Amino acid sequence: MTAVLPVRPVLPPLQIGRHTIESPVVLAPMAGITNRAFRRLCRQYGDEGPGQSGASAKGATRSLFVSEMVTSRALVERTPMSMQLIEHDPDESPRSIQLYGVDPATVGAAVRMLVSEDRADHIDLNFGCPVPKVTRKGGGAALPWKTDLFRAIVSHAVKEAAKYDVPVTVKMRMGIDSDHLTFLEAGRIAEGEGVTAVALHARTASQAYSGQADWSAIKALKKVVTSIPVLGNGDIWSAQDALAMVEATGCDGVVVGRGCLGRPWLFTDLAAAFAGTTAQVRPTLGQVAQTMRRHTEYLAEYHGSELKACRDIRKHIAWYFKGFPAGRDVRHRLALVDSMAALDDLIAGLDLDAPWPGEPAEGQRGRAGSPRRVALPDGWLDSQELNEASAASVAQAELSVSGG
Repeated sequence: MTAVLPVRPVLPPLQIGRHTIESPVVLAPMAGITNRAFRRLCRQYGDEGPGQSGASAKGATRSLFVSEMVTSRALVERTPMSMQLIEHDPDESPRSIQLYGVDPATVGAAVRMLVSEDRADHIDLNFGCPVPKVTRKGGGAALPWKTDLFRAIVSHAVKEAAKYDVPVTVKMRMGIDSDHLTFLEAGRIAEGEGVTAVALHARTASQAYSGQADWSAIKALKKVVTSIPVLGNGDIWSAQDALAMVEATGCDGVVVGRGCLGRPWLFTDLAAAFAGTTAQVRPTLGQVAQTMRRHTEYLAEYHGSELKACRDIRKHIAWYFKGFPAGRDVRHRLALVDSMAALDDLIAGLDLDAPWPGEPAEGQRGRAGSPRRVALPDGWLDSQELNEASAASVAQAELSVSGG
């Protein structure tokens, strides 16, 4: 084994309230993806970066791994799905949960439940979801347009969390569309209300995941929000992309979403890059297959069902094997697996010695979609104040999102 020489970190550790994040990298919340099983896999790879495994300094942790979005209303009602979504491994620290909400009182109650029952060490508030069923009711990326409502939600969350010294952060988009940008004002409000960091996905809701992220918006936010960390999100497909974002924007850390789909070892690359080394993981097809199998094992434990785990892993298969010489027939059969034994049989038939394919396996992952008109409540853009009609729409927003 080659010794890892001392290096000069690219960025200092990320400070999120009382939590010191050694490598300034955050796993973005992704619906149906960042459950306890996937976070465990990513944490394991993140701990393989340079230096000691795990927390290398007192009070420090390698990176921050956030749960998939949980609806505040469902959490307050303790629905089975929401309670499963907030599960963490015993060694997972900080325990990070992302909340979605549109009603200040309900968000406050959800935060109070999480902190008073010692279920979370960090809470992130979602103001970036571009899904039509959310924005149509004024939630997600549509909500910061109503500045008073945005302020009230953030204020209630921070007030409840502060009682237990739990930091609150905000994740948002640039705005609804290019004519209705909200990120600078939202950043100022969030900072003023006491959040400990803001993360910006440098796209509008109308872009969804299409086109190119506008990193200049992250740079602009960094100039406005000066007392807390600003994190950048969007088009980080490699460790080199993360370094490029930091160089271009001056951000204090990065949030990685689709770039790690089928590639949890990206967190090893990121830890190395931010530690100042050039080490990169380039697995063979056999190593990729074993990682996918391990992921399936973790999903079986999470779901309490081997069948549910095999159904869940199906959406990951194309991401794992991107660029590798796995034929269409094999991919099709893998997408129909219903047991670990069947998965093992199919893996055994692969060319396990096939090397990392390089460029074909790199780059964009997940669906990009295309630009679209954002679904909004009637008259939503007429004013940034919450009138009666808008309030009625918002009141229904959480009902349209079940369990997260």
